[in-house]
Amino acid sequence: MLNPDKVQLGIAPIAWTNDDMPDLGKENTFQQCVSEMALAGFTGSEVGSKYPSDPKVLKPMLDIRGIRICNQWFSLFATTKSLDENIAALRKQCEFLQAMGAHVIGASEQGNSIQGKPVPIFDEKPIFTEEQWKKVADTCNELGRIAQEYDIQFTYHHHMGTGVQTEEETDRFLEMTDPQYVKLLFDSGHFTFSGEDAAALLKKYIGRVGHVHLKDVRMDVRQRVIEEKMSFLDAVRAGTFTVPGDGDVDFTSIFKTLEENDYEGRVVVEAEQDPALANPFEYAVIARKYIREKTGL
Repeated sequence: MLNPDKVQLGIAPIAWTNDDMPDLGKENTFQQCVSEMALAGFTGSEVGSKYPSDPKVLKPMLDIRGIRICNQWFSLFATTKSLDENIAALRKQCEFLQAMGAHVIGASEQGNSIQGKPVPIFDEKPIFTEEQWKKVADTCNELGRIAQEYDIQFTYHHHMGTGVQTEEETDRFLEMTDPQYVKLLFDSGHFTFSGEDAAALLKKYIGRVGHVHLKDVRMDVRQRVIEEKMSFLDAVRAGTFTVPGDGDVDFTSIFKTLEENDYEGRVVVEAEQDPALANPFEYAVIARKYIREKTGL
């Protein structure tokens, strides 16, 4: 069982409205999204595109529903923009998160990412050059140091279609970055989709994990993605991802590793699907029930 005094459970709004494909869930309002999160039993949320950008507006709307912001995606452009540009963007986002009482930011290198492009996700994956590796690592170390000024932990999100996707790439990233400033945002879905053993990798990386995404994968759909050479966004539309307990990821082992290592922080359900095919509230309830049964949270 996980300790509810140390581990808080959240959910991402991407199940209600997809930021990368706004037509998925365009009918779902911000108010509906956060109300259904609360009704399903979640107390944390990441930030979505429909969320008010002014903390003075957003915070009361979440407070009344018993929800706190726990993390926000940060698009890193270490390979294509200057360090000063990345720092300016980080400071602006950290100021917002600090005002919201959040303590984690989740970065991913987007300078040469294909996650939003109409190309086969497995055939066109970018590979960092030596120069790009150094830029990404050095930039993350500096941004991680700056984030601490705001009492925010800088975490890095390994992600399909980017230069840090596989076990080998994650190994290298963690070796090149300073554990004092940079943690890993562990995502069970992205490691599984990539072809890795997510449960084994959580055990391997647990000492560097600063945030957890709980995402399940339908392996039969993943196989179709490979065979039909789908893009990442088409893979999402096809239903590759789902909520914990509805796919093939070994969450029993994942929860065991978190418990045995006394993990402290947020675990967040993040499972982007087409809301027209997978009702967000219904799947949030499925996830909440499964996690309660498995972890006691």
